[in-house]
Amino acid sequence: MCRVQSLAAAMLLASAGLPGPAGALPEVPPPLELPPRLDLDRALALVRERGLDLLVAEAAVHGAEGDLAAAGAIPNPTLGLGYGRSFLTGRCTNEVGAEVACPSYPPAYSASLSDGGAVFDSLTGKRGLRTRVAREALAAARLSRDDALRSLAAQVEQRFVEAVLGTQSLQFAREVAAAQARTVELTQARYDAGAISEADLARVQTARLEADQAVDRAQADLRTARVALAFLLGVRGPVPDFEVVPGELGRSTAPARLAAETRESLIARALQSRPDVLAARRQTERARAAVDLARRLRFPDVTLSASYAQEGNTPTAVTPPTWSVGVSVPLPIFYRQRGEIEKAEADRLTQSLTVAKAEGTAVSDVESAWAAYEASRALVQRMEKGGLLERSRTAFDLVTIQYRKGAASLLDLLDAQRTWIATRLEYLQDMAGYWQAIFRLEQATGASLR
Repeated sequence: MCRVQSLAAAMLLASAGLPGPAGALPEVPPPLELPPRLDLDRALALVRERGLDLLVAEAAVHGAEGDLAAAGAIPNPTLGLGYGRSFLTGRCTNEVGAEVACPSYPPAYSASLSDGGAVFDSLTGKRGLRTRVAREALAAARLSRDDALRSLAAQVEQRFVEAVLGTQSLQFAREVAAAQARTVELTQARYDAGAISEADLARVQTARLEADQAVDRAQADLRTARVALAFLLGVRGPVPDFEVVPGELGRSTAPARLAAETRESLIARALQSRPDVLAARRQTERARAAVDLARRLRFPDVTLSASYAQEGNTPTAVTPPTWSVGVSVPLPIFYRQRGEIEKAEADRLTQSLTVAKAEGTAVSDVESAWAAYEASRALVQRMEKGGLLERSRTAFDLVTIQYRKGAASLLDLLDAQRTWIATRLEYLQDMAGYWQAIFRLEQATGASLR
């Protein structure tokens, strides 16, 4: 009995000292204070540290790590201990029928130890298959985390471009408003001199008010873009006014990595490195391992056991010291895992179709992003190298000089001004579309192209 108690105590102490899951779970990030000047690299670094979608995906990875640890665990043995006493009821008599005192029996002890099916679980390969399923699921979870970062970074890049566009649009709107103010002063002087009519003066004043309206709209658009960007970066309180630094986004030079790529190479890169495609493939491997596991579960779980019992240790003992071993086997007669196998096969088919869909989506995304990139690049080049932007500004400046000298009419001035404003705003939109197309290509391929 002392040996049995010592064994039980040792097992309890061993289980109490088992290490817990490795790694620390992600925590909800503290409030963020945005810097007064923010560039794109800093914004992407913040979202990697504080993006809530990314932290959710990280928690899912920790859950998959726990599943892997559970799948590879060896079943704990089962220890049973028993203690009892035997009592007689009624009268006790001797061999001649005389009543005598009833004898007393020694205490009864029993102990049993079962392996919980651990031996045959490993011999039949079930534990290995469970580990394989969990390992593939963990790999898919890690790739899903990478895919969450890919999507979140793309959102930040798009919102950052919108904030840059808002800043540039506001600057241009103020430039237009200042130019309109000068035109009003010039027109007012000509009106006072009797050179133009009141209708012409009203037209110029209306244009000035429209320019002021454009400034207010640009300020509202910039504020909206800043709020959207701050939300993605993890700001949960009032959003301060901060300045976005355009950096390379103010230039139309193609990134060096992208300049060396073609549509076909980008499609191949997407199929090789895009996280959602790779995650779908790992899920397919997980499903195949799950099919093998479901089929392997047809083998019954054989449980080995050993037991010891005694009630007394003399030749006349009720139960002399007795050792025994046993085997417990469930008989797979009525059910042989048919439902689990069919379910696993259906999951394998579903994951295979998901891979095909993910690959098709990746190709479609690259095709669309490449078409947008080529179109936006052509628009920007026409604006810059084709001279459209410069010529519209030159025309406005020349007509302004002619108007001051009386060689051009007010309608000519207003028409040249509208053309210049429309061309400049179109250029800002084209530049934003150009960089958004580049970021869409990065999102579509799952790789950095800058």
